[in-house]
Amino acid sequence: MTAEETAVLDDPVGASLYGHHAPLGRRLGRAASYVPDVATFSSVSAAPGAEDWADLARLLGPGAFADMFSCPAPPPADWEPVFVLEGRQLVWPGDRRPAPAPPAAGTELVELGAADVPEMLALVARTAPGPFRPRTRELGTYLGVRARGTLVAMAGERLRPPGWTEISAVCTAPEARGRGHAGRLVGELAARVLARGERPFLHAAEANTGAIALYERLGFVSRAHVTFRGFRTP
Repeated sequence: MTAEETAVLDDPVGASLYGHHAPLGRRLGRAASYVPDVATFSSVSAAPGAEDWADLARLLGPGAFADMFSCPAPPPADWEPVFVLEGRQLVWPGDRRPAPAPPAAGTELVELGAADVPEMLALVARTAPGPFRPRTRELGTYLGVRARGTLVAMAGERLRPPGWTEISAVCTAPEARGRGHAGRLVGELAARVLARGERPFLHAAEANTGAIALYERLGFVSRAHVTFRGFRTP
């Protein structure tokens, strides 16, 4: 895996919005963002100037939230900083598929659809895996684990830069942890991504050492340190 192959992951939001996820986004000049019900992720050019930031502000509207995976230069002073989060980007290093994980007793792996959104949002509210909105599931395939009919874990596909698919929203209800659900879901999604000729990648907060250790056990390797930043438009 060369630096050239992974360069698109330097701005996965922009690469997704100008490609596979264009129907779920909006653009103005060199600024791009998802529609609000899908995600708050936004992107500007690799070397943004005042005009690019002004375009993003017009695109989002006043007092709107911009969640930046890649922020090559700070926005103007009238943009309000909301958060800074240090993180890690991990990638799948080759074409080998992960070994399938055995299901926990009394559970079933299911594909989640529009009818499952209320349960998905409730699980996210309990576990806080990261940004998830009413239409986030439209970004790709979402899988869940049900125990006696109740959704106890899920994970899905989010950003989709050319040749890659991000695995995200990995979460398990507190009472169902320690049973291998997260590993099973991530492994199944990674296998599906690889089967269609793409490579999986994911992000984790640097402080979430447990998640990073799980992803590394599954076979992912660290590619880069990333700093996530959030701003509110003037």
